[in-house]
Amino acid sequence: MTSPALHIVVSARHVRPRCPPPPAFPTLLRALFPLLLTAACAAGELPRVATFRCDVTPPKGQPLFFGDPLQTVAAPLLAKGIVVESAGTRHVLCALDWCAVSNGTHLSMRRRIAEAVDADPDDVAVQTLHQHTAPLVDIDAQRILAEHGDATAHVDPEWLAATEGRIADAAREARANLRAFDRVGTGKARVDRVASNRRVRDAQGAVAGRTSLAPAALRELPEGRIDPFVRTITLAAGDEPLVRLHFYATHPQVNYGDGVATSDFVGMAREDLEAREGVFQVYFTGASGDVTVGKYNDGSDACRRAFADRLLAGMTAAVAATSFEAVGDVEWRIHRFSPPRRTDDDFSAAACIGRMRDPRSSPVDRLYRSALRLASVRRERDPIILTCLQ
Repeated sequence: MTSPALHIVVSARHVRPRCPPPPAFPTLLRALFPLLLTAACAAGELPRVATFRCDVTPPKGQPLFFGDPLQTVAAPLLAKGIVVESAGTRHVLCALDWCAVSNGTHLSMRRRIAEAVDADPDDVAVQTLHQHTAPLVDIDAQRILAEHGDATAHVDPEWLAATEGRIADAAREARANLRAFDRVGTGKARVDRVASNRRVRDAQGAVAGRTSLAPAALRELPEGRIDPFVRTITLAAGDEPLVRLHFYATHPQVNYGDGVATSDFVGMAREDLEAREGVFQVYFTGASGDVTVGKYNDGSDACRRAFADRLLAGMTAAVAATSFEAVGDVEWRIHRFSPPRRTDDDFSAAACIGRMRDPRSSPVDRLYRSALRLASVRRERDPIILTCLQ
């Protein structure tokens, strides 16, 4: 598995003097430490961080990923992130409780956040947690749907634009709360009975696709290859943690398609830990294309709560196992790439347009398997940007 610090893109390298970790301060020095950090930052010696959050729950009636109109909000969908300032340059990591943010919306959101914090769009990384109890958003796909007479599978573009503005405003307000940090902590711990491999061999030796909502027979098969660890990064000012970033790899959905919006068990665990610790928590879904909760999931609310508790136990253990070191170099790297396009018939423009125009097509077929594919082809000259904050 890749480093949990991997995120998405950049160019400049900012070198910081290495500071020794703080000793066991006497009471007076401990009280003065935040002031000392502020003075050090003013002298250009330490990076700074601020946190932001924004409610991104659609209005009732708006479509979620499966095409089901939102009827009930079991837990609000949030955008949570951090602004890191180093050597006068700002970088942003933002994670949304949405199924996907693609193409034009991904670019627009990064541009608006960048403008809000006085950064370059390439210095902004936006990703989703991929809950299926949330919208799939792509303004380019929405326009393509509209061209072919149906935009009902996509959220309202005016609401989307307003939501992007609110996220940008939240990041802008965070600039007033930037705080110096001098230590970075890393920890990891096992998560028990949550993730399982998506593709496993059945009793006849055939490869079976075990989705998040798998039949009982597939749930009896082995767990398969997964990354069992949740990894946690903590940015701290002395002994005070300012933010924790958690990384775990699995599809984060227990049940969906019923009109209920929720951040699912990953959001539940994240917010439970934040309430318990009083420390800002951000969760990122790791590389989980081939990993779901299919072995252990029965689709019930009780199962969702159990997953949240097990993930919370792993996150808590990762926090307890955290070891700290002094802040060294702060680096943001960018890699641009354009992967080869699929050329099989199902991905052709004719097939995509046919599904969009077919009244029997499901919203998932019209948006996810058609409009998004065409939008991706049309942006061929725009590379995908990967970023890494180290």
